[in-house]
Amino acid sequence: MTASSLAARPALRLAVAGVLPLLALLLLVLVSLATGKYSVPIADVARILWAKLLGLSSSIDPTAQIVVLQVRLPRVAASLVVGAALAAAGSTYQGLFRNPLVSPDILGVSAGASLGAVLGIFLSLPVGAIQLLAFAGGLLAVGAVYAVGLAVRRHDPVLTLVLAGVAIGAVLGSAISLLKVLADPYNQLPAITYWLLGSLASVTLGDVGAILPAMVLGLLPLVLFAWRMNLMSLGEEEARALGVETRLLRPLFIAAATLVTAAAVSVTGVIGWIGLIIPHVARLIVGPDFRRLLPASLLMGAGYLLAVDLVARTVAPIEVPLGILTALIGAPFFLWLLATAKGGWA
Repeated sequence: MTASSLAARPALRLAVAGVLPLLALLLLVLVSLATGKYSVPIADVARILWAKLLGLSSSIDPTAQIVVLQVRLPRVAASLVVGAALAAAGSTYQGLFRNPLVSPDILGVSAGASLGAVLGIFLSLPVGAIQLLAFAGGLLAVGAVYAVGLAVRRHDPVLTLVLAGVAIGAVLGSAISLLKVLADPYNQLPAITYWLLGSLASVTLGDVGAILPAMVLGLLPLVLFAWRMNLMSLGEEEARALGVETRLLRPLFIAAATLVTAAAVSVTGVIGWIGLIIPHVARLIVGPDFRRLLPASLLMGAGYLLAVDLVARTVAPIEVPLGILTALIGAPFFLWLLATAKGGWA
């Protein structure tokens, strides 16, 4: 093997790991914008987007422009942002807990956001208030879990957080069930049920813009301190021995992952399994180094949810809720993961 071929290998790996996935994601975006009940050629989609980007008028059919820009573009944008956020949160939680079998809802964030949204629907509040309650509910739920973890210091802190998340999640789930029983079965109950299954049908570009600041704020510390996550995944004692202040960084990472998860759930409803399966697949491809794992999870999570949403709105005459499809894909994968995973972090 020549020296030139050895030198070309890193560049080839960079192209395979970075450029090709980005091109594939761009192609998937164009296909998603073009596909639906009203089909639009991909070339027309590209011209519509180019004209919109430059602020020019387009000669494409006005109906096609409305479908692409006002109906499908918000869904595509939301899919990219939410899928990336949930996958990033999942990779963060799995690194903190040193276990590839945990997901963003392990600390009750999904249950808390669900309770907030269900309460808003039960009280017949406007959509903006429902989203705000969902966001606040997710943050409050994780705050309660972490408060329990700080109060109970006799046990392993990671195990305490997981057990507290399970317990508080169960309490929040029972409150959701109570509200479903009390809800109006003709108006409120169908809306509650549909929201809990997750959907992008009613998402607007304004909704995406509203959650972007929270997404950026949550992802920023994950990017800046990615190398410290590598040390924290070694374990509590090992990380401290290497100079990592885990008592400060662990709450920071948990707050960041919770922030992006709560923001995502507040807009789309509960979309499960992405934070579980995508980080694990990314880890199998790029390895456990969080500096590579985080961008890989972001990219794969965005593409995965975009593909699932495309199937959800085209596979049947009526739109299939995203939570159903992600569970149909994620549950078998989870069973396989349980059967093949090692006893500890791998």
